[in-house]
Amino acid sequence: MNTFILIIAFIAGAIGALFGYVARHFIARAQRGNIEHEMEELVLQAKKEANRIEAEALQKAKEIRSESEKIEERIQKQEERIEKREAELARDQESLKKNRIELESFRETVVKKDKDIVTAYEKLSGLSKEEAKEYVLNKALRDGEGDIQSRLLKLSRDGEVRLMDKARDILMNTIYRIANGPIASFMTSTVEIEDEEIKGKVIGKEGRNIKTFEKMAGVELLIDENPNNIVISCFDPVRRAIATNALQMLIKDGRINPAKIEESIDKAKKDIGIFIRKKGEEAVLECGLLTVPEELIPIIGRLYFRTSYGQNVLDHSIEMAHIAGLLASELGADVHVAKAGSLLHDIGKAVDHEIQGTHVEIGRKILAKYGVDVRIIQAMQAHHEEYPYETLESVIVQVADAISGGRPGARRDTVDRYIKRLEDLEALALSFAGIERVYALQAGREIRVFVSPALVSDLEARDLARNIAIRVEQELRFPGEIKIHVIRESRVIEFAR
Repeated sequence: MNTFILIIAFIAGAIGALFGYVARHFIARAQRGNIEHEMEELVLQAKKEANRIEAEALQKAKEIRSESEKIEERIQKQEERIEKREAELARDQESLKKNRIELESFRETVVKKDKDIVTAYEKLSGLSKEEAKEYVLNKALRDGEGDIQSRLLKLSRDGEVRLMDKARDILMNTIYRIANGPIASFMTSTVEIEDEEIKGKVIGKEGRNIKTFEKMAGVELLIDENPNNIVISCFDPVRRAIATNALQMLIKDGRINPAKIEESIDKAKKDIGIFIRKKGEEAVLECGLLTVPEELIPIIGRLYFRTSYGQNVLDHSIEMAHIAGLLASELGADVHVAKAGSLLHDIGKAVDHEIQGTHVEIGRKILAKYGVDVRIIQAMQAHHEEYPYETLESVIVQVADAISGGRPGARRDTVDRYIKRLEDLEALALSFAGIERVYALQAGREIRVFVSPALVSDLEARDLARNIAIRVEQELRFPGEIKIHVIRESRVIEFAR
């Protein structure tokens, strides 16, 4: 029984093994069929891709061949044109060579004939060429000497009268064409206000705002001078313009306090820098001098805030440029050089309070630094006769200066002397050590001196005020008395983060 069961189990195992083998065989055949099918698909796709690449290559080759044929055609045409041009040049060269030979032959013929003519004349006259020339010149001089002398005398008499009349006409026409009115305002600027209550804001609690404004701007505010107006008084037009702009900004903003005042004055200073450059550009354009170096334009604009004997220096320089241009065109001089020399003749005055020397010498150095034409420097440097007149344009600049400054109403000597005294007063106080700023106020009757608290103590501030007063008494002449304020102010700033 057990043996039967074992036989049965063995037979069943053999049948199962046979069935497994047959099943694996059929599965392997199915898988091999799928792989072959995929390989056939890959081969087919590769053939298609190869056909596509081949077609594209053929198309590209056709395009390259077509382009190459076009290039070869253009090159061939160019070569044909070059060959044709070379042939023409060869013909022209041959023709020129032939003409040169003919001209040389003709020249030799002319020279030979000229020698023959001279030889014939020498035989006929019995004189050499040089002897004949001297004889003719001497005879002409003897025959015309009397007539020449009489004509010269007549020209001398009549010419002097005509030249004087012509010069007078030129100067009169120039003055009439260029004349303008004098400057009216010198010391004050007015800011209009809509409401009288604004004056209270400007003054501030216990005068805090007005004191801060006057200290920062270096001007004097006259609050109760006129209704609906605040008057800004200062001899320095730059400080006055900065103060005017700052005050207008404060009134428009409505918030007036020490911090806002300081901010407005700083902004006004930047705006004045832009305004100065604009004035310089306008002056250059008005005079038609477009070749003036860019670096000189802001310096020219600063002349707007300078006066000479009460006459605005920039207006005076522009007026001079027009006068010099008219004179130069009448006298046959260089108009550009004359106009440029006139516009730049007082450029040293823009910085003469910062640099030692006369404004002429300072101006020469500035123009030389920025590469201005030497002829322009020669034209401007002689207007006060510090340098000799080297060119006609230098004389024209001096004459234009005299015309512009000498016409009625152009200048006011007393005003200029007054401003010079105020400038000297500020310069004297500023010469002491430890001083940051100095402002002359109330027509020079008061000086406000701001010292650095780190350099000057309270006790030294008292001595400083006395020393300034002694120097003023010894070195300056002035009516009445001058009050000297020495102000020492400390600020402590810290940040909470």
